Amino acid sequence: MQNEYLAVVDDLDRIIDRRPRWEIHASSLRHRAVHILVFNDQGQLFMQKRSMKKDLNKGLWDTSAAGHVDDGESYDSCAPRELTEELGITAELSALFKLEATQELGMEFIQVYRCRHNGPFLLAAEEIDEGRWLTPSEVSDQVDHDDPTLTATFKIIWRQYRQLSTS
Repeated sequence: MQNEYLAVVDDLDRIIDRRPRWEIHASSLRHRAVHILVFNDQGQLFMQKRSMKKDLNKGLWDTSAAGHVDDGESYDSCAPRELTEELGITAELSALFKLEATQELGMEFIQVYRCRHNGPFLLAAEEIDEGRWLTPSEVSDQVDHDDPTLTATFKIIWRQYRQLSTS
């Protein structure tokens, strides 16, 4: 994973180079990622607890599935791949919004998607330690209280999602 190549992008999300993942993170270069919010028929959100083997945010709760957009890949082709790799499912995805690359987001342009699936999931052991379903109000409560067991990225995504859901 550390040797995978990712596209380096400029401030307008245009590809300008390609570099190894470790170098992109070490140098805080702009790059691309996707995050997917999986909701069940009861409207609950599936959250994953990141593996303790991960290099970043180990052991923290995050979006249902997420990952870097590989070099030569689009956001729209990355999202279903990540869903299959991390949760072992396929589902129809809807693009929700895109976040600008900032230091707070690890210099990632993030395209956020949502889908509906009730499970069961086949969690990728090297990526995810466990998963759970939460109601939107439970998630909002954790985010509003700045719960330290949630990734900073997830909190930003949830706030943006909530803002769109109420408008």
